[in-house]
Amino acid sequence: MDGGHGGAQGAHPGHRDGPGSGEGLLEAAPTVLVLVLLLAAAVGYLCAARRARRRNPGQGWSGRRSASFLGGLAVLAVALLPPLGPAAHTDFRGHMAQHMLIGMYAPLALVLAAPVTLALRALPPSRARRLTALLHSPPARLLTRPAVALALSTGTLGLLYFTPLYDTATAHPAGHWLMNAHFLASGVLFAHAVAGPDPAPARPGVPARLVYLGLAVAAHALIAQAMYGGIFVHIHAPVDRVRQGAEIMYYAGDVAELLLAAALVATWRPERRGRAAARDPLPPGPASGGVPVG
Repeated sequence: MDGGHGGAQGAHPGHRDGPGSGEGLLEAAPTVLVLVLLLAAAVGYLCAARRARRRNPGQGWSGRRSASFLGGLAVLAVALLPPLGPAAHTDFRGHMAQHMLIGMYAPLALVLAAPVTLALRALPPSRARRLTALLHSPPARLLTRPAVALALSTGTLGLLYFTPLYDTATAHPAGHWLMNAHFLASGVLFAHAVAGPDPAPARPGVPARLVYLGLAVAAHALIAQAMYGGIFVHIHAPVDRVRQGAEIMYYAGDVAELLLAAALVATWRPERRGRAAARDPLPPGPASGGVPVG
């Protein structure tokens, strides 16, 4: 932890030029790209939902799932677009707020939208079978195990904040975007492994998933407390900002984990009723979304 903030505050001299300058356009490119990707994801999901309704008139597609997906995209927009997006590059408090939104809140909303189940319903049978085969593949089984997802999402935080990795990543815009991509991907994996409605061949029972969630809660609390106390922290930012970032991580993380726990507990009864059928990674019924793949 450092009392200075380096040259980050003045790292954008292009702002002195008009909006038509080449450097200004270059700085605006990530914002435009984010908008395009988020809009493409929203349109793609809604088109798939429409196709699923047409292909499965009796089942349709839940409007709540669609709202959850759009809500997750909206959270990503808040995290990545101005004013929070640029602030996260120069202010550790902004970084931590962005981290919470990208790594915990948006993933839960996206996962609860059951995008894999939607794809299986919307795709032609041949492609749906290929996607099913992919879900059964060893890499997919490994990545969707709660222990692996926990290591990728929470276990890497110690490496990020207690080594020079954070300063190295944030020294370059590409490193910052790669870090955000990791937060999103690992957060989606963990939310899916713990409480996702999509098929998960390697997902254990609810009691085991509660244990993994408890480990995540404890790890987040320990990391936030160590960060607040300046223990082993390696972050080049003013002490007060690091402490405020730690508070954001502690309290916002608690709320996100409570929401994830609520989503997990909501799956308890369907799992108990369909324990025998749950051995099939793609069983019909509410637990898997009733995916017709044939």
